[in-house]
Amino acid sequence: PPGGGAALRLRSTRAPLEGINKPVLDRIIRVDHAGEYGANRIYAGQMAVLGRSSVGPVIRQMWNQEKTHLKKFNELMVAYRVRPTVLLPFWNVAGFVLGAGTALLGKKGAMACTVAVEESISDHYNNQIRTLMEEDPEKYKELLQVIKQFRDEELEHHDIGIEHDAEA
Repeated sequence: PPGGGAALRLRSTRAPLEGINKPVLDRIIRVDHAGEYGANRIYAGQMAVLGRSSVGPVIRQMWNQEKTHLKKFNELMVAYRVRPTVLLPFWNVAGFVLGAGTALLGKKGAMACTVAVEESISDHYNNQIRTLMEEDPEKYKELLQVIKQFRDEELEHHDIGIEHDAEA
């Protein structure tokens, strides 16, 4: 599948809950879901402003990957019975405004936003990988796979932003 995200599936629809550190897992999945939700709204805002510009296809491609990430975290929220953050309505508006606002500065503004956001998300993912490795790498194998793959894709977005003059 494009972006490769859809290939990762939980072994069963009922994720094994015994023996996991539920508070840690809840926090990780809730934070990642909120982050991917916010990123989706940022790209939606950028597309609203720059969708028909020369950088539109680049933004669309990154946004499509973010949609795959969000879909996966929606599935994990259900599988592990995690409540979403109460801040979702805030991220809905703030993400769109941030995306559209930086895009109004032009391609460079949008790409600078992308670089900053993807850098932050990648740092979150790296910290979570460390936490899960300390907990039990075997028990959290599937989640670790997902987080590592998504972290690598976020870093690609970061690099794409740099290639498109984010630092200018």
